Amino acid sequence: MHPTRLSAAVAALALTASLAGTLAGTASAAAPAPRPVPPGHGKSLALAAADKAADSGLDGLRHGVDEELVRTAVTPWSGGLYYATYQRTYKGLPVAGGDAVVLSDSAGKVRDVTSAPAPAIRLSTKATVSSAAALATARGQLASVESASTPELTVLLKGNKPVLTWHTLVVGRTAKDLPSSLDTYVDARTGAVARATDKILHADGRGYHNGNVTIDTAAGSMTDTSRGSFKCGGQNGSAYTGSSPWGNGTANDLVTACVDIMYAAQRESDMLKQWFGYNGQNGQGGMVPARAGLSEVNAYYDGTKTTYGRNQNGTMQLTGIDVVAHEYGHEIFDRTPGSSGSSNENGGMNESTGDIFGALTEHFANNPNDTPDYTVGEKLNFLGDNKPIRYMYNPSLANNDPNCYTQLSSGTEVHAAAGPQNHWFYLLAEGSNPGGGKPASPICSGGPSSVTGIGIQKAGKIFMGALLMKTSSWNHLAARKATLSSAKNTYGSAECNAVKAAWNAIGVPAQSGETDCGGTTTPDFSLALNPASGSVQPGASATSTVNTSTTGGSAQTVQLSVSGAPSGTTVSFSPSSVTSGGSSTMTVQTGAGTPNGTYAITVTGTGSATHTVTYQLTVGSGNPQPGGCDNAEYTYQGTLASGQAQAQPDGSYYYSATSGTHTGCLRGPAAADFDLYLQKWNGSAWVDVAVGGTASADEDVTYNGTAGYYRYVVHAYSGSGAYTLGLSAP
Repeated sequence: MHPTRLSAAVAALALTASLAGTLAGTASAAAPAPRPVPPGHGKSLALAAADKAADSGLDGLRHGVDEELVRTAVTPWSGGLYYATYQRTYKGLPVAGGDAVVLSDSAGKVRDVTSAPAPAIRLSTKATVSSAAALATARGQLASVESASTPELTVLLKGNKPVLTWHTLVVGRTAKDLPSSLDTYVDARTGAVARATDKILHADGRGYHNGNVTIDTAAGSMTDTSRGSFKCGGQNGSAYTGSSPWGNGTANDLVTACVDIMYAAQRESDMLKQWFGYNGQNGQGGMVPARAGLSEVNAYYDGTKTTYGRNQNGTMQLTGIDVVAHEYGHEIFDRTPGSSGSSNENGGMNESTGDIFGALTEHFANNPNDTPDYTVGEKLNFLGDNKPIRYMYNPSLANNDPNCYTQLSSGTEVHAAAGPQNHWFYLLAEGSNPGGGKPASPICSGGPSSVTGIGIQKAGKIFMGALLMKTSSWNHLAARKATLSSAKNTYGSAECNAVKAAWNAIGVPAQSGETDCGGTTTPDFSLALNPASGSVQPGASATSTVNTSTTGGSAQTVQLSVSGAPSGTTVSFSPSSVTSGGSSTMTVQTGAGTPNGTYAITVTGTGSATHTVTYQLTVGSGNPQPGGCDNAEYTYQGTLASGQAQAQPDGSYYYSATSGTHTGCLRGPAAADFDLYLQKWNGSAWVDVAVGGTASADEDVTYNGTAGYYRYVVHAYSGSGAYTLGLSAP
């Protein structure tokens, strides 16, 4: 055994979230029945289900040959729910577009799936334009450059077509001396700019001064290490130094401006944690640093920092609560799945997100110097008329901005395009006629006669949950579906119906497949393949287990069918239909004349709904599934890349009700070094009780143990390929 072998495997599985997604299915018998979930194991069940869905290409998660969906983030939510974010890759390169989110629960069920549309990708990954040349092109878009990231070779999905590009973020100023942060993709073959989106979202602010407040800083500088790298200073990027009390309370003192900035940003961070259980603006407990003292009538977020200027008359700094929270609302939008999109509609929804978090933060802070409201810039006097620049309850009151979704066009200016979603949020939070001194809100043509609000805290949590299902193709139609799912999964039928009524009131139509808000759970099911791929020679066969689960309502009959098999290949299911929660063995039998190649075979399950998964079949190349564990009571299969690990059975565990002998048999790919660990739950963690760690692909372990929860972990110490695991239990 290598001296570091055990520690390497433990590191790979220190968090069960690190388990790979290609988990195997039962081939020879029903799996040992699990008992109630061990404490803390719900997260691993949720993520195993999400990873299986991604690996199997469930519905919108479908991916073609040489594509993978790689889990990049996990966000816990209330009620034992988890949002898992996936980025598409092609031959190991990141793909801009085609991203996805899976919502799953602690019982191992997939609740919802969202994905940005993606075509099957086929293109050469060889660049003819150098990284340096692409960077020069990207930098050339700006008159002056403050910073530029190292270009990364990326597949950009542009107009539903893949383009090989160099991706970089360039921060600086335009020829008109305006701040800019260009998210740039340079064509790696022609050298032209394929797409450039400015991440700078200029937000008009409100007045200044929150009174005497408490902020979190270091003893001698305006830094807040409890919230990541958050700090506030001048335009050179350094934090202001000094001591408490900070600032002198005057309108244009920049240290005082930083007091207001830090107060608002910290209250927003607290609001996210206390109201929504979300970990700060960046989702990891922190936020970007802030700079005060911009000598312009502006405030903005550029992906690396927030910056604040002065009002039109130069009488105050733009550091009111809703301005600061608006800018950090852009960071929330940017750092949630899908990031900031490139469309004008997406930009308007980004602006609206800033306004919504401004209102949420004002209500959470409840500062008497800035009473909570649903207007933006009401104390700034930006236009010289002492009026707000946006009205969330009636957007048309400012510049005749659109109230309704049907009034939007591709040319609507992004701040004006914030109107419909702002209007929706006010209706959801307060209703159309809230009373109590709050303004009434109009309803668009074709909407309900009235809307009853559910309160700003519930509305905010539903909105936050929807942002965690955002993809790069985010628009109002997708937001309707996501907020309905968020409301039903977070709260229930009443809140879901309120969300639906608010969308109807601004003219966003119902969408196919959207959540049913009924008081009972809509019958539904999910599919997964184990394994999701196989390699055979012509004339040989491969098998996979089609696992089903009931995700809503009662169990139902699911009829299985297939399409896309190559010529000379037959696919059969045993049985051909199952009751959801059961499984079927799929046998793929190739013919002697089946052409070599890799094929995507679509497996369809039809019941009260229709769902699909994808099996990747490689004929004539690759390594066949190893055998040699024929005497085992249960058999599982999977595929690992070097350094990866998988838990079996099926990413989960089994329960042994009596004492006795546990045996495990691992057969891995030739020339690889795979290890096998038998682990037992000790009440708080999984611990190794038997280890097969020789420098080979094949391992055998035996353990005589007492009753309890057990699982096997297969670890690819070196080498990659398919494996077979056989196990027997008392």
